Amino acid sequence: MTKKTSRISGFYKYSLVDRAAVAAQWGGLSSHEQSTFFGLTGLSLEDANNMIENVIGIYSLPIGIATNFQVNGRDYLIPMVVEEPSIVAACSNSAKAIREGGGFSVTSTDPMMIAQVQIMDVPNVWAAAKAIQAEEDALLDVLNDSSLTIVRLGGGAKSIETRPFEDTRVGNMLVVHILVDVRDAMGANAVNTMAERLAPHLESITGGRVNLRILSNYADQRLASAHCKVPAKVLGTDDYDGETVVDRIVEAAVFAEVDPYRAATHNKGIMNGIDAVAIATGNDWRALEAGAHAYASRSGQYTSMSEWWKNDQGDLEGRLVLPMAVGIVGGATKSHPTARAAMKVLQVGSAKLLGEIMVCVGLAQNLGAIRALATVGIQSGHMALHARQVAMAAGAPNHLINEIVNIMVSEGNIRLDRAKALVQKLSGQS
Repeated sequence: MTKKTSRISGFYKYSLVDRAAVAAQWGGLSSHEQSTFFGLTGLSLEDANNMIENVIGIYSLPIGIATNFQVNGRDYLIPMVVEEPSIVAACSNSAKAIREGGGFSVTSTDPMMIAQVQIMDVPNVWAAAKAIQAEEDALLDVLNDSSLTIVRLGGGAKSIETRPFEDTRVGNMLVVHILVDVRDAMGANAVNTMAERLAPHLESITGGRVNLRILSNYADQRLASAHCKVPAKVLGTDDYDGETVVDRIVEAAVFAEVDPYRAATHNKGIMNGIDAVAIATGNDWRALEAGAHAYASRSGQYTSMSEWWKNDQGDLEGRLVLPMAVGIVGGATKSHPTARAAMKVLQVGSAKLLGEIMVCVGLAQNLGAIRALATVGIQSGHMALHARQVAMAAGAPNHLINEIVNIMVSEGNIRLDRAKALVQKLSGQS
């Protein structure tokens, strides 16, 4: 049996239908599942109306496939939902270069989420914290009811921590953390339920008043790590040799480490990739954003999420470690038909693996961005792709889009007014 490979040469040259067919074969999609990618089926108005409030319709975004990904020796095709041009291409190209160095290696911690319970009106927060710690085993027994699905699957509350805050603007405050192994769920519902279940017991122990009972999106106990090596020889361009490109990428990376103004844009590029996979798989990209940016500030200064360095052989190495609160069960991952189809293409069997793949995508997207910035500049490739959106916004019919794009790129004049003028001129000629 031939081993499947995500290294698909010239995939971008395939027709849309042929690309969809490759993804369908890779994921073993039925014709009905494949039709969700074409917008022929998928999320219905009725489904949408049951998902959120005040529904008036359905909003569509493109779904693309990033190729060339090899993670811990296994190949993956990565579904990505995003409206910004160049992201899918950058991820695919970077994954191709990383593949030359052996692909991505990944690890992650257990899927631990944190529930927070805020207790007010406690005269002595330190004494109250000590009293709670003395009752930890009994409190865990309260939480780990054997009737709960997450407990039967081997998850559940694993420990309880206390965080006293004295003399805040609203007085003494004791915050209790419940650390919960959520298995293959994102975990919000399970964690929030446990926080609410424990609240009256905490009031009884401390004599205080519970206010908030809610998960934390700063999932610093649920980390995924990706590492890669890129041979210098594959990074060379027409203008720079590979060694020079490695040095320039490292310089760009250190810029983001020391300067929060640069770090914000650097990290936005990382999240371009991660968010696109989160949306494709029905995961909560806002939660991922919140956790990632909080983690980037854990030292007290906002800094780069990634690290890049030159190793002793002169090759480039990179690492990305982030909180990855994602799930493969429940929520939109199961209720959205296109997300279900995307998950079949992705072929991951656990939330742990999904998070690991997502940090690989973030690292690949980061490499693509800083490699371009440190060599040809970001506009060279990005603006050529952006020109298509400008042509479409100008009302260009499909048969004229490529011609208008080529003219604007050759002129270096990618503007809406120029695109409109070209639409008028070329439509008159045809």
